[in-house]
Amino acid sequence: MKTLRAAMIGAVLAVSGAAGTAYAHHSFAAEFDRNKPIKIEGTVVKFEWVNPHSWIHIKMANGQTWRVEGGAPSALLRRGWNRNSLPAGTKIIVNAFRARDGDTRASAAEISFPDGRIVPYERKNPRKLPGLRGFLFW
Repeated sequence: MKTLRAAMIGAVLAVSGAAGTAYAHHSFAAEFDRNKPIKIEGTVVKFEWVNPHSWIHIKMANGQTWRVEGGAPSALLRRGWNRNSLPAGTKIIVNAFRARDGDTRASAAEISFPDGRIVPYERKNPRKLPGLRGFLFW
């Protein structure tokens, strides 16, 4: 009986810990508005290769700096990215979705380079969305 009780307590603690982690990760819809696509064109200031999401800081010609959220480093690695893929000074165009709170943040779908390459930056299962050329990945 003591073994069953200990196992039950262990299971409850394990589930409680997992629930906290799942709760801490935000949903796309809570932070970003897929009805507000945006094209951000500028120069990479900084590329943060951090968990749970990578971030690109982009300075636009008008002086505004945008922070663009993307996939986790582990997911990006599987798609051919690495921490040196976007060095400071790289010119890019990002198709993304604006933050709901109006901040200069967005969630990226794809990145275009001056040489014509277009690469996915977010989640891996493509779904066509109106208003964006290409795909949103999630």
